[in-house]
Amino acid sequence: MATSQAKVPKRFLTQPFTLFIDRFMSGFIRIGGALVITAVLGIFVFIFLQIVPLFQAAKVKEIKSVPLPSGSYTVLGIDEWGGLPFLVEATGRIITADLQTGETAEIASPFTVGKQISAVGYNEREQTMIVGTSDGQFSLAALKYGASGDGDKRKITLALEADPFQPIGVPGVPIQSIAFGDTGDRKLVAAVQSVNGQKQLHVVTLARKRSLMGGGKLQVDKTYELGSMLSGQPVQVLVPTTADSVVVLNNDGSVNYLFLAANKEFEVRQKFTPFEDAEDPAVSVMNFLLGDVSIVFGSVEGANRIFSLYIPEGGDKRLFGMRHEFPKLPSAPGFIASSLRNKAFLIGGGETASLRFMTTDATRWESSLPFAAQKAVINGKYNRMVFLDAKNTLHAYSLDDPHPEAGWNSFFGKLYYEGANEKKWEWQSTGGSDDFEPKLSLVPLIFGTLKGTLYAMIFAMPIAILAALYTSQFMEPNFRQVVKPTMEIMASLPSVVLGFLAAIYIAPLIETRVPSLLLVSFGVPLASMLLGWIWSRLPITIRKHIKPGYEVFAFFPVVVLLILFFWQLGPLFERLAFVTTDASGKTVADFRAWWPHVTGASFEQRNSLVVGFMMGFAVIPIIFTITDDALSNVPQSLRTASLACGASRWQTAMRVILPTASAGIFSAVMIGLGRAVGETMIVVMATGNTPVMEWNIFSGMRTLSANVAVELPEAPQFSTLYRALFLGAMCLFILTFAVNTVAEIMRQHLREKFKTV
Repeated sequence: MATSQAKVPKRFLTQPFTLFIDRFMSGFIRIGGALVITAVLGIFVFIFLQIVPLFQAAKVKEIKSVPLPSGSYTVLGIDEWGGLPFLVEATGRIITADLQTGETAEIASPFTVGKQISAVGYNEREQTMIVGTSDGQFSLAALKYGASGDGDKRKITLALEADPFQPIGVPGVPIQSIAFGDTGDRKLVAAVQSVNGQKQLHVVTLARKRSLMGGGKLQVDKTYELGSMLSGQPVQVLVPTTADSVVVLNNDGSVNYLFLAANKEFEVRQKFTPFEDAEDPAVSVMNFLLGDVSIVFGSVEGANRIFSLYIPEGGDKRLFGMRHEFPKLPSAPGFIASSLRNKAFLIGGGETASLRFMTTDATRWESSLPFAAQKAVINGKYNRMVFLDAKNTLHAYSLDDPHPEAGWNSFFGKLYYEGANEKKWEWQSTGGSDDFEPKLSLVPLIFGTLKGTLYAMIFAMPIAILAALYTSQFMEPNFRQVVKPTMEIMASLPSVVLGFLAAIYIAPLIETRVPSLLLVSFGVPLASMLLGWIWSRLPITIRKHIKPGYEVFAFFPVVVLLILFFWQLGPLFERLAFVTTDASGKTVADFRAWWPHVTGASFEQRNSLVVGFMMGFAVIPIIFTITDDALSNVPQSLRTASLACGASRWQTAMRVILPTASAGIFSAVMIGLGRAVGETMIVVMATGNTPVMEWNIFSGMRTLSANVAVELPEAPQFSTLYRALFLGAMCLFILTFAVNTVAEIMRQHLREKFKTV
């Protein structure tokens, strides 16, 4: 039998426009969600592409070979641009090779004066050269490079200006090794000679007598014969640019470090053997690295170690200690060339060449060459290497290694930095000199991020959650309508304003009133709990005078009085508990002096306590608002059922409401945690922004976000620092993503565990 359906009245039908809007908004929301995901992935990809070059090896390619005139060349040098290398022959002749045209030329030399050159010392950084002759004389020369044009059209010229020859050591005896150091005020020359089979070390200081007409002739000021102070027969000598010491390599592989003391006499500061654990400890090559604080040694067995100056624990003088060791080379190295841009060096022997970086112990490039290299040099711009082979042919190679300081070990490993007596995690991206060693460890920044977040959450979580619990469960609803919007308005305060208040007002205040703050932090909560316990034990005839939800008006004045009481009690507490002895032996009551004396930790005005207080103040409104919503959304039936069963309001709140809303509360805490992790201005302004690694609450920190904000505007684009800051941003991105993922998993778990419907 056919059935007829009653026609639905038009007034009960959904309007077509409403359906259209519903479908449109559903699609719009989906598209918006997809765009958000795309934007996040785009940011991730952009940051990833910025940091990829940090982990790439050096790229080396041969670009030119130039045959040289026959001769015995003692030194190979190069200009800053790497276009006009020069060589010095034993006869004093100087040959240049144009790497663009492949042409060689002989330039005017001040050394072709009938003398035979027996030793040459070349300082590429200062573009100076010192030559020693077979008759016991030396001369200093300045290399004068000139350039015109740019790029492939650059024309480079070279000229030498030399001082007259002067004697050193025993007259008529060949100089076998020579070195020179110049600080401007002090000049020092050291030379090795062999007299009747006995090698001697002679050192002279130089002075330039000045007159009204300007600088005069450079003359010997004082002479020293230091052979008797050595532990072996000297074969090579180095003098740093500080011109205050001499490093001597002996034929038995031992090294003497001689220092020019304040009385202008030399003392043997140290004797050491770089390869004392080897079967043959002999050293084949040694040379300073940029800065003349570290020395690279190569042994006859192919080992490669670096010794650096540092102050040993409990000492007061800088000594050399082994700080880096690299993989062995197949044969004994015959040359070491140091970079003028960084702590990289080129070492090799035979057909093997290896480009290495001191700080990170990394081998940037290593290859077997199609020739036997005798000498090598790196140009000043660190983009070209030149080798001289046994057949007197120059081989020029292009070098592309923009980030030698980078690497996993640099960013996340403990390293020996120059001058340090132990391995460290350290961030110090810039320094005051060109030979500064960048320290780019992200570990102190990650530590600072976690430290600042921890102290902020310790302060914010109890206050925000308990305040939300009281507001939603105990406060009069009419008052709640005022309190909650007020708290939400607090979240809109700019963080730069909070940071300004922390730096200008809060930090100086807390510095002198730490005992008062300690009393308030512990005394007020304990006194409040005691007051609440006493109130709950009072007869109902007394408690009935205060309507439920209005207790805050009775307790608030008491809490204010407690705060004032404990705050004013602070100085007395300081005189009783924080007494120490100052440098003069006088007993003083000062927490700022007591804390370092007792704990050994520092006390800074801008510290983690200030950050925890002010950043916690910024986080509290977020946690409070979300927690209050979670607690208020618990079904009223659960609250009513608990009260009907005889539970008190407190028991109902703690055992029924709080567990049921735990998933929402956890979300609130995680959102607050994310706010604290990404905070920038408060940390920058209130901590001193120092990248230290200690949990000391009275020291500062530097966070990943603050580091990016402070250093990115000053970082040269695409430099190592620039990309390292993006790596820090990536670490912050991953840290936040991991925290949010764990938070979501925990939230779902809590939601399933305490669901009621």
